[in-house]
Amino acid sequence: MSDTGATKVVSVTGASGYIASWLVKLLLERGYTVKASVRDPHDKKKTEHLLELDGAKERLQLFKADLLEEGSFDSLVEGSEGVFHTASPFYHNVSDPQAELIDPALKGTLNVLRSCAKVPSIKRVVITSSMAAVAFNGKPLAPDVVVDESWFSDVVVCEKSKLWYMISKTLAEEAAWKFAKENGIDIVTINPGLVIGPLLQPTLNTSVEPVLKLVNGAERFPNTTYRWVDVRDVATAHILAFENASASGRYCLVGRVIHCSDTVNILRDLFPALKLPEECADDKPFTPTYQVSKERAQSLGVKFTPLEVTLKDTVESLKEKNFF
Repeated sequence: MSDTGATKVVSVTGASGYIASWLVKLLLERGYTVKASVRDPHDKKKTEHLLELDGAKERLQLFKADLLEEGSFDSLVEGSEGVFHTASPFYHNVSDPQAELIDPALKGTLNVLRSCAKVPSIKRVVITSSMAAVAFNGKPLAPDVVVDESWFSDVVVCEKSKLWYMISKTLAEEAAWKFAKENGIDIVTINPGLVIGPLLQPTLNTSVEPVLKLVNGAERFPNTTYRWVDVRDVATAHILAFENASASGRYCLVGRVIHCSDTVNILRDLFPALKLPEECADDKPFTPTYQVSKERAQSLGVKFTPLEVTLKDTVESLKEKNFF
């Protein structure tokens, strides 16, 4: 922060989303003035939790913007020093992946960057990418494999397995690097795993859903390995990536890679009264665990929240919001 007491102005896209809501909260706590875009500023359900944040009355301004509409981010980023582009759809069941996932991710990222290219005051753009753009390159995963920032998901590999979300994030990130290079914009990408932790928004988001399913009477747990990370760590990493002048490139953010069976065991220790699934959904060998490098994230100043704390806070938040 500058010594003059003048507050820095930053912009956040997709501000009503899960990560972005935490990002707005932490930015306001640090004294920033935040210009935040949502699809409809008059939709109470999407904006109320933002307007109630400490500092929101004085330093939060809401803007209407649409990922697919060129120029719709111009007024949002005008006069900002930093832009956080978090808006990107994340769903599992899609009927038209191009329209529902790929276009908003890819065109949306380019629309935001085009708006940023017109504003000389912007020092850096921090983009929320994903481990979905990192880990899916066809290389087999195993306990001794370390995934790091040099990995890029392979669109051809993803297409074969119909991994549409992975494709959307990979294409968007690749396009962002290309555009930034051609237009001289300083960008940094944050590549989180599956983000969980307490919810600020009133609706359930896709990444927290697996935890809700486990505690909400599921008969069996899926045979899958999770790359868990705490939403508060992810929001903090975005801010560190903006504030730390030497930050550059990509930052993988995964607190812990763990099979679902072990996640269930942690939940059982934390909440002995809950009815948790006892057996796996299939009798195949468990999907492998592997490692995700924490080196770059830690060099940025990220301190990962222990998974036990994150899971406890996630379940308590879901209960408090009456999801189960």
